[in-house]
Amino acid sequence: MNMITEELKQAIAKIKPAMIATADKNGQPNVSPKGSLRVLDDKHLVFADLRSPQTVRNLQENPYLSIIGLDAETREGWRVWGKAEVLASGELFDKFSSEYISKGKVNHIVKVIIEKQVVF
Repeated sequence: MNMITEELKQAIAKIKPAMIATADKNGQPNVSPKGSLRVLDDKHLVFADLRSPQTVRNLQENPYLSIIGLDAETREGWRVWGKAEVLASGELFDKFSSEYISKGKVNHIVKVIIEKQVVF
């Protein structure tokens, strides 16, 4: 497990949306944009599932993912690899549900432990 660098924290806050890449147990890929991605703490990222049934299904079958953010104009960006935990209840779920109430129902919260990171 890696500590999230300050450089990555700043890049994640600046470059939105992030693109989440997952694969099901058979290796079928899926990529989905996530505007809700943020740093949770020094080891975890988190995002809300508002309309991402395939992303969540894939993560329930295969918890490994990659996430990338890219500023097309500057060509600056970041990428992380990690392992996800899908949550449907608890304090973090309740916090996101309250925050995103105007955007729709939060179905799940995905907490990601960072295994590798790069800022470019």
